[in-house]
Amino acid sequence: MAVSLYDLSVTNYLQTLGGMEGFLGRGLAHFQENKIDPNEIVETRLYSDMLPFRFQVLATAHHSIGAMRGVKDGLFAPPAQLPPLDYAGLQKAVTEAREALQKLTPADVNALEGKDVTFQIRDTKIPFTAEGFVQSFSLPNFYFHATTAYDILRSKGVPLGKRDFLGRMRLKA
Repeated sequence: MAVSLYDLSVTNYLQTLGGMEGFLGRGLAHFQENKIDPNEIVETRLYSDMLPFRFQVLATAHHSIGAMRGVKDGLFAPPAQLPPLDYAGLQKAVTEAREALQKLTPADVNALEGKDVTFQIRDTKIPFTAEGFVQSFSLPNFYFHATTAYDILRSKGVPLGKRDFLGRMRLKA
């Protein structure tokens, strides 16, 4: 069975974003139960030279729906500036990314197979095909940032497990 660009990208993004919605919700509940302002977590870092929770969450949206827009346009770049969102705003960004991805059809995404995509950061341009970009750049970055957001919540005592991260798996019918 051949795997399509839609299957490689959108279905994986949707599964993990669904998991993120769940673990962000569990984080909020944990913080409320323990009388912790969830907005105190927004700038938390695992280590001083790493970017904060806010960046990790927003990067998952950027490397999912933003990546699909980049494939369509032929150009993907880091966001110019990240908005200073609070915890609720970060939750909304994940939900909006998931909802936008749900509107993409397999036919529209699969029509982009083989398309040239350039990743540009400042003056550096890195050429990809759509499949190469998704498999070797977008998905690894997406999973890295989703995992780091999960890990920051765990480091703050949120009772999460692997099943929270996995989201809804695509089981055999």
